[in-house]
Amino acid sequence: MRYIKYLFIIMVLVFSYSSKSYHTRKQIPPYYQLEIQGLNNRVSNELSNFSSSPYIERQIERFMRQWGLEGVSVAVVKDDKLVYAKGLGIANDRNEPVTPGNLFRVASVSKLLTAVAVMKLVEEQKLSLDDRVFGPDAIIKDSVFNNVRDKNIYKITVRQLLAHSGGWSQRYGDPAFNSLAIAQKVGDKAPTTIQSYYKYIANRRLSFPPGSQTSYSNMGYMFLGEVIASVSGKSYESYIQDNILIPNGIVDMHLGNSYQKNRRENEVCYFETEGSSLVPEYNGSEKMVRKSDGGNPIELLGAAGGWICSSIELARLLTYIDGKTGVQDILSSSSILEMTDNTYAKGPLGWKTTSNYGSWIRTGSMAGTSAMIKRTEDGLTWVFISNTSSWKGSLLANDINSLMHKICSRVKDWPEQDLFNYYPIQNLQVIAAN
Repeated sequence: MRYIKYLFIIMVLVFSYSSKSYHTRKQIPPYYQLEIQGLNNRVSNELSNFSSSPYIERQIERFMRQWGLEGVSVAVVKDDKLVYAKGLGIANDRNEPVTPGNLFRVASVSKLLTAVAVMKLVEEQKLSLDDRVFGPDAIIKDSVFNNVRDKNIYKITVRQLLAHSGGWSQRYGDPAFNSLAIAQKVGDKAPTTIQSYYKYIANRRLSFPPGSQTSYSNMGYMFLGEVIASVSGKSYESYIQDNILIPNGIVDMHLGNSYQKNRRENEVCYFETEGSSLVPEYNGSEKMVRKSDGGNPIELLGAAGGWICSSIELARLLTYIDGKTGVQDILSSSSILEMTDNTYAKGPLGWKTTSNYGSWIRTGSMAGTSAMIKRTEDGLTWVFISNTSSWKGSLLANDINSLMHKICSRVKDWPEQDLFNYYPIQNLQVIAAN
């Protein structure tokens, strides 16, 4: 039944976005108008009040105090139903409370969206995981690759970028978070562009032969954004929104902005640990700024770490790629198997780690952001996002995992509800009246 419902949603979304007439939009049935407005506008904190709520909130609030987190958003899915969604702490510098519909930067969780987009293009037969990425006869044909220092660059495949086995290491730091240094090395002016990164890799030797080992590479995923754009004929963001998110009722996920003043209306502010050092502004102005506010080029990170979303829309996406019975996945079982294969240097793709017994994890961390999602072997999937970074950096994920394991082990009876399909009666009445 849900599959049929979303077929209607697709039709309504296409119709409503193409129409500029308010009177035409008014004629859409109230149920679908609320669907178009989005999940983030429908779900509120009080909907998740149940017998175990006080326990859950005590545990999370204690965790927030321990690690100095200003705001947190948590979503729990059981059997493809959103059974719990709540925000705790403050969302912004106005001390407004976090709600389930607030948008957060999710850093490297973005890589999961990128991998889903790649697998979607593979299923559409527009791409192969074995396609070569760089060179005159490859996907990215930029002229800088006509003459490269290391011919092994021509061997790099789409799969290898997804699996962090393209050949680059972080021996001298992460190039993705040192964009000013990259521009300087290749003789370009800031702000650094993706073409600057093309020049950078074309004039350097790889650290290891492609596919022979792994080394975490944000830069490789930045290139995958260009692969998706080249193959699909759309921008990276538009392809994912138009072909993966919006058709499945996920209408409020976007690429973020480097500056907090440009954040979206329902987006949180970002907080760093006390005493965090300032860094040069990414655009080359030579001003010293916070990393979370002009220090990191969020737009350039894009496919590697640029997405913003709510915990509940992210949870909704996970129901479509979890390989479980219930909601029909948007990828085939073979594609999901490919993404979760943990053979060394071959996978997983998009996920950070996967286990043979069904636990899949994706984490994300940058200045002002701590995020983690986990599909567990016992039927639960959860999302944890904070608008605050920790001095532990990416290692905070271990503590988040322990916290959520404790909560999920203690709470045996989750609410019998599905907030994915919650539609406030009063909102339906208002829309119908208009």
